[in-house]
Amino acid sequence: MKIHHFFFIFLFLSFICISAVAPRTLDWGRTGHRTIGEIAEKHLSKKAKRSIKELLEGRSLAFVSTFGDDIKSDEKYKEYGPWHYVNIPFESTYEDHPKNEKGDIIVAIHKCIEVLKNQNSTHEEKVFHLKLLIHFIGDLHQPLHTGLADDRGGNKFQVLWFNEKTNLHSVWDTKMIESYNMSYTELAANTKRLSKKQIQDLQKGSITDWMYESRKIFKDIYSNTKVGEKLGYRYMYDYLETVWSQLQKGGIRLAAILNDIFG
Repeated sequence: MKIHHFFFIFLFLSFICISAVAPRTLDWGRTGHRTIGEIAEKHLSKKAKRSIKELLEGRSLAFVSTFGDDIKSDEKYKEYGPWHYVNIPFESTYEDHPKNEKGDIIVAIHKCIEVLKNQNSTHEEKVFHLKLLIHFIGDLHQPLHTGLADDRGGNKFQVLWFNEKTNLHSVWDTKMIESYNMSYTELAANTKRLSKKQIQDLQKGSITDWMYESRKIFKDIYSNTKVGEKLGYRYMYDYLETVWSQLQKGGIRLAAILNDIFG
């Protein structure tokens, strides 16, 4: 065999090894966030599309949807960590429970909207907060991002995914979606068909209302999942439709917010 054949085999094997150990992104995972971005694109007004295209230099909502996670490895963005979630004890409410002084996902989304609507915001500020807004609307619809501080939103809730040791947060972020083995474009293209009225109904309510929707799902998940439990086909049967519904809601509501901001 010629030398260059060995070279290509080496590159292929190296790629497999790197892929096997590469860390996975949290918060719906890349596929989930990109699905929400792709769905949102379909519901944008023409004016909003033009404004967003200019700010993102032609890149899609799906492309920038993972920005909030991508910057986590940079120390200068550490302050934005608490913006990805909100933690509330079972017996309390968002209104009654003491707020995180560093902010939470509700505060984050309102801040992003405020910056984008402010005519005095710089171009750079608008680009940055637009990318964060796209990401945080996705996070808001991942039920474990409205969870408990004690187990870090399910990150310390140990379970088995088939025979793999993992945690409940990861199951909802990536495991169920990846097990379905479809790309984000395929997932976005296969969302449930909704009437105009159904879409309008989904877009009603406040950011806090949408958080409580996720919170209701979170409570259902915790009432039906035990620490150390082996999850698999039955769990997907019970909850996969919920995952698809949350992704679709996230995309439709993201579009509503962006249409309101940009016209």
